[in-house]
Amino acid sequence: MASPMASPMSAGSFLAALKAEGLTVVEVGDWEHHNRNHKGPWGPVHGVMIHHTVTKGSAHTVKLCRDGYASLPGPLCHGVITKDGRVHLVGYGRANHAGLGDDDVLRAVIAEKALPHDNESNTDGNRHFYGFECENLGDGQDPWPAVQLEAIEKAAAAVCRRHGWTERSVIGHLEWQPGKVDPRGFTMASMRGRIRDRLK
Repeated sequence: MASPMASPMSAGSFLAALKAEGLTVVEVGDWEHHNRNHKGPWGPVHGVMIHHTVTKGSAHTVKLCRDGYASLPGPLCHGVITKDGRVHLVGYGRANHAGLGDDDVLRAVIAEKALPHDNESNTDGNRHFYGFECENLGDGQDPWPAVQLEAIEKAAAAVCRRHGWTERSVIGHLEWQPGKVDPRGFTMASMRGRIRDRLK
């Protein structure tokens, strides 16, 4: 049973968990201390959120997710999963990835129950979710290489394994915030199935 008051892992534990799951991890700069903690709390954590980047090119994607842009400063996630299946750690702590979402969805994630339809944006997701941005144009045409999908599965499973969560603690951005479509090109139901099988 998931703990309703899970403290975030330390940066070192996060790194170790990803490596223990068999991932190739790239540490980008001073990622352990790059965060938005001055803007609000980080934790308790309740789940993992998967996004697509709407970008092309791994180096550009990693830099954008680390630095952000004028209207949305970085980090924009904790890990960037590029098409080659590597996980680039760009920040740790509060990150600008989830934004405001549905409190009913958060309650379902905490209870590890089926997700309701997201129809509100009233709850701070940056506080409660680990975030992985996945390199993809998000147009429904850009392919998802098998090695990248496997890395998404492993990264999410690594966090769930460390916290004692099931696959129901993993959601897509589109399941959290009305109007979002990411990740596009695979279903979160299929990804949760893969994570469930990995955690067995």
